[in-house]
Amino acid sequence: MAKTSYAVALGSNRRHGVYGAPAAVVRAAGAALAAEPGVALETLSTIRATPALGPAGRSFANAAAILSSSHDPAQMLVRLKAIERAFGRRPGRRWGPRVLDLDIVLWSHGPFAEASLTIPHPAFRARRFVLDPLAELVPGWRDPLTGLTIRQLHARLAAPRPVDPAPQHS
Repeated sequence: MAKTSYAVALGSNRRHGVYGAPAAVVRAAGAALAAEPGVALETLSTIRATPALGPAGRSFANAAAILSSSHDPAQMLVRLKAIERAFGRRPGRRWGPRVLDLDIVLWSHGPFAEASLTIPHPAFRARRFVLDPLAELVPGWRDPLTGLTIRQLHARLAAPRPVDPAPQHS
């Protein structure tokens, strides 16, 4: 397979015995991605503090990375899960605390679906902690299912929505 680009979301909300606080875990994960055989780290976004989603409790440090590789999505997922395990990630409850989370959000060849992986990530359009760093890195990258750019998806999510619309006057 020719070189492929991947957008990967990175997150942590637990300290690591070696790397320390979640932001340092995300930074170290970026270095681990850069050192992964067959994977090139093209760029890593700013690391952001974000509130926890669901029962995870503590806030997260989140970022996004753009990778290039000749790995297909299933192979890339295996690589990312191996990095998570190397950082001490263990199976746990959904949306629980985690030392490292690496998710493939998009790839340059459009939609992809297998039993263990769906690209685009099914929930990315509704998550600021994913869209904020992606908008920083690849604002023009298009969601293959909606045709909207990351910039447009981000603007839709970031736009304030009135809670109590102004009354209509005649």
